Amino acid sequence: MGISMVVTVPSTLVLAAYVACRDSVPPYISYPLLQASLVGFAAAVSAYPAVNYTALFGKTSEGSFPWWSYTAFYPYLLTLRGYVILRRLKSKEPVYTEIKNGLFVGGWPWLQADVPPGSPAVVDCTCELPRSSSALPLPYLCIPTWDTRGPRPSDIELAVRWAVKRRSQNLPVYVHCAFGHGRSVTVMCALLVALGEVATWEDAEVLIKSLRPRARLNKQQRESLLQWKSMCR
Repeated sequence: MGISMVVTVPSTLVLAAYVACRDSVPPYISYPLLQASLVGFAAAVSAYPAVNYTALFGKTSEGSFPWWSYTAFYPYLLTLRGYVILRRLKSKEPVYTEIKNGLFVGGWPWLQADVPPGSPAVVDCTCELPRSSSALPLPYLCIPTWDTRGPRPSDIELAVRWAVKRRSQNLPVYVHCAFGHGRSVTVMCALLVALGEVATWEDAEVLIKSLRPRARLNKQQRESLLQWKSMCR
C-alpha cells in the first residue's frame, strides 16, 4: 500500500473526528484536528505518482526545513519523526548495512551511532525527514523522494555521479532513507552498477537483500531503475 493511501486513511478519520466534535469542544482542540487532516490530505495528493510533488515541506538542499514548514505541517513532520524513532528503538535490524567495502545503505541517522564509520558522504533520499545533527559535518546530497515511491531517474543519476566522485576521493558513501528498505536501496542498486561492483541493478538487488533481508523494491522503484538504465545508455 503506497504512502498516499497510508496517509489518506488516518486523515479521513481525523477529519471525521473534527466534524463530530467541532460544535462541542473549544476551537483550540478542534482546529488542530482540522489542520492535521488537511495536512495529511495535502501529503497524500503530493505523494500521488501522477503528482509527485516532493517540495511540499520545503526541504532545502542542505536538508533543513524552514520555519513556515514546521508551522504549517507539524502534524505530519513531527508525528512521522516520532514514528521513525519509535520503530527504530523497537527494531532488531541494524540501522545500516555495508554492501561493499565503503558502501553503506540504511535508515535515517538520528544518532551519531547511526552513522557508518569513516565520515562518509551522505545521500539522503527523504523529503520528510531533516538532516540530523549527526550528519551536519559530512558531505551531503539530498534527492527528495516520497516514502514508497521511486526516485526520479534524473535524481538517481545525480546521486550516482555525486557518489562516484566521493568514492574517487576515497570517501565511504552512505545512502539512506527512513529505514533503508526502498528508496535508498534503489539508489544503491544504481551506484553498484556505476562502480562496476555488479553487472545489473537486478544483481545489485539480490546482493543487497542477501545482506539486508528487509530491503525490497516495489514496482515504482523498479520502474525508476529501468528508466535510469534507459537514460544512461
